[in-house]
Amino acid sequence: MAEPRLWRNMTVKDIREALNDTRTVLIPVGCVEQHGYHLPTCTDYVIADTVAARASAQTGALVVPPVMYTYSGGELPGTINISPAVVSMYLAEIVRDLARQGWKNLIIVLGHGGSENDAGVEGAMDIFLRTHPDRSDLNLAIYRFWKFSEAAQEAYEDRDYHAGYFETSMMMVAAPELVRSEYTLDTPELVAHMREHQDGYQSRFKNVDHEAVLPHIHQNPETEVGVIGDPTSASREYGERLFDEAVEGLVQLINAADEVA
Repeated sequence: MAEPRLWRNMTVKDIREALNDTRTVLIPVGCVEQHGYHLPTCTDYVIADTVAARASAQTGALVVPPVMYTYSGGELPGTINISPAVVSMYLAEIVRDLARQGWKNLIIVLGHGGSENDAGVEGAMDIFLRTHPDRSDLNLAIYRFWKFSEAAQEAYEDRDYHAGYFETSMMMVAAPELVRSEYTLDTPELVAHMREHQDGYQSRFKNVDHEAVLPHIHQNPETEVGVIGDPTSASREYGERLFDEAVEGLVQLINAADEVA
């Protein structure tokens, strides 16, 4: 297998020459947020970057440096929240300048599946296309790799949402030296509550009990660890399966876009 084509390691000449044989660029997007006591805060963007790099090695698509800071919604130490509105503007600027350089297939590879961030990214890309009718030649995609992996869907059905065996397994492959064995969880009652829904970590309240009033939303103040899943079930083998399926789906998307670029 060829080496991935990483933008951060390339020169002007390298990138100019790359435009002669590909028009596809991958944009990994992660998040700086807590992942319990056993995973580092870089987990989301490391996973996104690894999926993109593996797909690059198979297709020749370029991988730009990952967008690290986005919106988590969590509030534990280590999490750095950037407003979804700011993230949307930032991504739109990246896409705009890549398009200016001649790239036709722009694929955002999401490594963070938070509902607020996801909505912000999709909304930004939708508005970008609407406000740039002159760029009808662009193929702009958001690749949520977990939707194209049967193994990831199994984990979601098991309500393994955050820092559980799903992400831990992938980090065992992508950066095993960063995975610790301190599998600490919050109280069983709190963990069970958080696993009821992807946004179960939130605490909501209203000062006025009326459907028109927006709730105040914060992380549940009882949260100390923030793991929503079971990291003890993680394995490198499962991580390899997750990456294989995620990369296969991305390669298929790249190949389909390349046919029309």
